[in-house]
Amino acid sequence: MAAAAPTRAEVMSLFRSLLRTARQFSDYNIREYTCRRAADAFRENRALGDVPAAAAAFAYGKKQLEVAKRQAVVYSLYAPKAKSIMEMKMQ
Repeated sequence: MAAAAPTRAEVMSLFRSLLRTARQFSDYNIREYTCRRAADAFRENRALGDVPAAAAAFAYGKKQLEVAKRQAVVYSLYAPKAKSIMEMKMQ
């Protein structure tokens, strides 16, 4: 049985979910890395033409979303006490 290609709405939903999950990280560096990595992966796979490759990339993205969700929970348990210099507001 061949996997069906994900629709544009499904792909955009996955992308938004990855970005939403990235915002849950308390550490600036990890949060920005997760956002950047998600955007890079979607940009890289934008031109996938064949259905099996697109379906495989979508499935991989869903697995990565689950990993990111688990990692966000773990990182929240061990959040650093001090904020990064990038997160401090100018006074």
